Amino acid sequence: MKQRDGEAKTPRSQQDAVHPAEKDSAAQPMPKQTTDVDRLVGIRITALRKARGMSQTALGNAVGVTFQQVQKYEKGQNRVGAGRLREIARLLEVPVSAFFEEGEAREKTQEDVFGFLSAHGAIELLRAYAQIEDEQMRRDVLALVRSAARLAQIRGVAPADPA
Repeated sequence: MKQRDGEAKTPRSQQDAVHPAEKDSAAQPMPKQTTDVDRLVGIRITALRKARGMSQTALGNAVGVTFQQVQKYEKGQNRVGAGRLREIARLLEVPVSAFFEEGEAREKTQEDVFGFLSAHGAIELLRAYAQIEDEQMRRDVLALVRSAARLAQIRGVAPADPA
C-alpha cells in the first residue's frame, strides 16, 4: 500500500484510538451550572408572576411543567429554555427582554425593583395602594409606611429578605 502526501504514517487503528482520559471526559459531560443571569431571570419571573396574581401551579400548568419546576426556575436552580421563557413571557404579558439586563445603569434599578416586588406582601401592598383614588389618602398611607419603616430601624428589626 502506497502512502500519499500528508497522510500519517501511523496505522489507521492507532489513529482512531481515543486516549482513555479523553474517552472518560467525552462520555461524561460536565453538568451545566446555573449563572447569575439564571438567578436574575428567576427573580423576575417571580415578581412578574406575583404581579399578575398567578400561582406557581397555574404558571406551571400553562407552560407544561410542575410547580416544583417553576420553583426551581424562580430560585435560579434550573435554567429556563428559550421556548419556555418565551411562553412564560407571553403568559405574563411582557416582552422576553423583561427577564434580562438592559445596561448597567438600569440593571441595578431593575434588580432593586424586582427584589422589592419579591418581598412578602409587596405586590398586595401595591395593589391596595393603587386602589386608593384620593391623592391625600395616598400621601397619608405612604407617610404611615415610611414611619413604620423608620420605627423598625430604630428598634433594630432587620429588613425582610426579599428572596
